[in-house]
Amino acid sequence: MKIIVDIAAQRLRLYEQRELLREYTVSTAANGAGEIQGSGCTPRGRHIVRAKIGAGLPQGAVLRARRWTREVWTPELQARHPGRDWILSRILWLSGLERGRNRLGCVDTFRRYIYLHGTPDSEPLGQPLSHGCVRLRNEDVIELFDLVSIGTEVELHE
Repeated sequence: MKIIVDIAAQRLRLYEQRELLREYTVSTAANGAGEIQGSGCTPRGRHIVRAKIGAGLPQGAVLRARRWTREVWTPELQARHPGRDWILSRILWLSGLERGRNRLGCVDTFRRYIYLHGTPDSEPLGQPLSHGCVRLRNEDVIELFDLVSIGTEVELHE
């Protein structure tokens, strides 16, 4: 399996060999594409899924520092925490494969905590609004999480 994220089109596609299995609308970084630590950009290039976090959690489970807070997202919870960057349901944590581009030093995707993760249903997709991660609808990230394994290749391009 292979995941391809088209940053310009705001689309994620999952392939098995050359066959398209799934396609999802996503939201990448509001700051555009880029690899530098602290840039708030979505990294480009070849990556793998290094870790899968959240198996078995309820849809909308709130994750902070890769741990479930025991909260499930609701509009009321969001109103109590304005401006919070919601990471919901599941995390597919990415690790770069290209030394000097997205691996090691100040461009290390894994150390930047770049994920594929769920987002509130109230957040628009199809436009770049994230802080660097790739946001998906909760039901989509749960489906994707169940389809892929650790080590799945992920390519992000413009």
